[in-house]
Amino acid sequence: MMDKYPMRRRSFLLSGAAAFTQVARTQSTAAPDSIRSLSPMTAGVKPITREERLQRLEKARQLMRANNLGAVFMTSGSSMFYFTGTQWRGSGNTLGLVIPTQGELAWVVPGSDEATIRKEISFGTDIRTPGSAAPEKIIAQILVDRQCATKKLGLEEGVSFSIFDGLRQISPSLEMVNADPVTSGCRVIKSPAEIALMQHATDVTIAAYRAGLATLREGMTQIDLRRNITAAYTALGFRGNVAVSFGEYTAFPHGSIQPQKLKIGDVVQIDDGCSVDGYQSDVTRTVVFGKPTARQKQVWDLEHKAQAAAFAAAKPGATCESVDAAARNVITAAGFGPGYKVPGLPHRTGHGIGLDIHEWTYLVKDNKTPLQPGMCFSDEPMIAIYGEFGIRLEDCMYITEDGPQMFSNPSPSIDQPFG
Repeated sequence: MMDKYPMRRRSFLLSGAAAFTQVARTQSTAAPDSIRSLSPMTAGVKPITREERLQRLEKARQLMRANNLGAVFMTSGSSMFYFTGTQWRGSGNTLGLVIPTQGELAWVVPGSDEATIRKEISFGTDIRTPGSAAPEKIIAQILVDRQCATKKLGLEEGVSFSIFDGLRQISPSLEMVNADPVTSGCRVIKSPAEIALMQHATDVTIAAYRAGLATLREGMTQIDLRRNITAAYTALGFRGNVAVSFGEYTAFPHGSIQPQKLKIGDVVQIDDGCSVDGYQSDVTRTVVFGKPTARQKQVWDLEHKAQAAAFAAAKPGATCESVDAAARNVITAAGFGPGYKVPGLPHRTGHGIGLDIHEWTYLVKDNKTPLQPGMCFSDEPMIAIYGEFGIRLEDCMYITEDGPQMFSNPSPSIDQPFG
């Protein structure tokens, strides 16, 4: 997809190292100007409809029957939002949802927050408060009321051990199993509406990154750049996250808290994204502040080749591990690794993405799950060289009947971070 948000300042029209050097030489007002030039990108966002959530609930029930489950229980989090649109970040008390194979949904609501939570619930009218009782007793009673107490109960991955332990003490004959076949079985395949929201989140992230990288200057800290990109997200109308690393710290996959000051010749890496109606983006851009060395360019080009190999391998029916192998083989053939050894690629090639920035399923060795249309992944093989630098290029993709499609155009070259 072509970039819809062209640069508005002359410095933005410069690419790569030339742009970064130009910005470094301009007056101190360049950074705020690059962010002030942004306009909100909130128009056109279409939230998930009630009809789609009803379809999700019906699919969940089909999967529950296929897996011999009488019900699934979940607490507040991404899966609850996925099925009902209800989000809760309130007290530490349990907000729970029982989805039975048949019959009405049932909610377990802390009494102290009942009035507030009732306004957030739009699916189901059976709302119960434990009072002084343990929430597990209410859950067990719901299973009896829905005539599924003698069947298996699926627990969503976010359910705490205390709930599990309380249920097995109250109902020792109740068989509890992992609900992933239901929750993952629904969430791993994205609808066109979900993909559109993820596309919007990616577009916002690219716009924020463009504005942020235009503020690079010698002597700035990683906190300075993080603050600038965060401000860009705000100007665009969203809250975003970004991890920033300079120099040798770019070799660490998740960065470092060590203080860092930017100097000419440093590798610069920015990673993360934002959410739109709950759906995530995840983009990494790696550039050099100033003129790249032959070594930096060589490793960057190798990383670019590995990312492209993973993308080419991500066809419907291919296994997740084969996509990982395609990228890893490129890196290993160049003398890095082998396997997960450093210098080389120390982590999986990609992760699933949707409502959570990391979710099912993963592009990793031994994952034989076949790719299907609607699956979404990051494509981010990394070359880590401890003591020198790391190069990671990350763009997310979604699988179609005809093959993979990127949410963002990959970086063309080390001095052109945006396609």
